[in-house]
Amino acid sequence: MVPACLLWDITNMDVSAKILTIEALQSTLLNVRKSGKKVVFTNGCFDILHVGHVRYLTAAKSAGHILVVGLNSDASVKKIKGHKRPIVNQNQRAEVLASLWCVDYVTIFEEAEPLRLIESLKPEVLVKGADWEADQIVGADVVKAHGGKVIRIAMAPDASTSAIIERIVKRYQRN
Repeated sequence: MVPACLLWDITNMDVSAKILTIEALQSTLLNVRKSGKKVVFTNGCFDILHVGHVRYLTAAKSAGHILVVGLNSDASVKKIKGHKRPIVNQNQRAEVLASLWCVDYVTIFEEAEPLRLIESLKPEVLVKGADWEADQIVGADVVKAHGGKVIRIAMAPDASTSAIIERIVKRYQRN
């Protein structure tokens, strides 16, 4: 029997309140901005969450007050990564992201690129990994046009979802 003091009631941890539609997020961000807070936006697939993702998101959060993560839908991940991805479905990926202390809001988008989302949310800061060339960052022109800035964050070496999948496949092929 587990002592009652060690039980954690996960029903009190409502991370779903951090997962919003684009429309709900727009409304929420209006109120956030009224309080003088700076909105930071980043996006990605975040298929199998790993240390590189956590370091990246933590660094992104430090660029402002509110971190919004645009999450590629399952359909858009397939377009980007191929028919074998994602490994984890969009609802579970959104919940995992929303459970991180550094992520304030998550919204799922259907397109392969987040341009429409960036145009509608108008973040003050756009963050992408340093593996993206500055002139290739989707939405950078939109953010800069309204006085915002674009930040590129160095990626954690040897940390990628594709590398993790490859290691798993190799390990199980040997057995």
